[in-house]
Amino acid sequence: MDVGLSGRVAVVTGASKGIGLACAMAFAREGARVVGISRDLAHLHAAQHDLQREGLSMEVAAADLTDSVAAQMVTEYIENEFGPIDVLVNCAGAAKRTPVAELHADAMHASMQAKYFTYMHIIDPVIRHMSARGRGSIVNVVGQGGRQANPMHIGGGAANAALMLASVGYASAYAAQGVRVNVINPGLTRTGRAQEGLNASSRATGRPTDELLAEQLAEIPMGRMAEPAEIANVAVFLASSLSSYVTGAVIPMDGGKTSTI
Repeated sequence: MDVGLSGRVAVVTGASKGIGLACAMAFAREGARVVGISRDLAHLHAAQHDLQREGLSMEVAAADLTDSVAAQMVTEYIENEFGPIDVLVNCAGAAKRTPVAELHADAMHASMQAKYFTYMHIIDPVIRHMSARGRGSIVNVVGQGGRQANPMHIGGGAANAALMLASVGYASAYAAQGVRVNVINPGLTRTGRAQEGLNASSRATGRPTDELLAEQLAEIPMGRMAEPAEIANVAVFLASSLSSYVTGAVIPMDGGKTSTI
């Protein structure tokens, strides 16, 4: 099925690994011209090779999105080098899971910088370009920690909650200009972030990570964690013409763990 992404410029932040890499692959399969952003150029080149092994391609641009000037510059570079940005998928930035005993003001600032501002810095210039053209789609991948409080993830959860509110606000503000903004809320997903969270919980509780993982899986009605490709499939849908009347949505992908009405 043609979802209307062929030839479109799709920018994926955090494209070098995890959900971001899965999104880059998914959009490339749909014929989009994918541009991956990450801080580390070596990691981006490794991701390029991953796509090449699948017969896919991705352009790359290294930028530290915690810096608003760098975000502005990489946006202008992509617009000038590859064409108008039609899709932005934000996966970059990850606030560390921190036991309460290790939480302090600097850690809270670092959490907001790592997650909230990496998204906001790139959204600002991109959404202005999109609104001037009268079209565009932004998909923000925002962890479930913004929906459900977790003592191990206070800083990151606060950043995620702020991102959800900002995303819905942008959706309302720019709907009349033809720009859609939606959010995906992944729960436990098979990435390095999942292991980092288990390690932090293990430090705080003294329990082994395999025991903690089994406990978390038992709380998920589907009985397993998500695969990055499953998150990417929903990102493709939200960015495509198939969801042309969807904006301001926050979609949970947690296997039914925190389903609400």
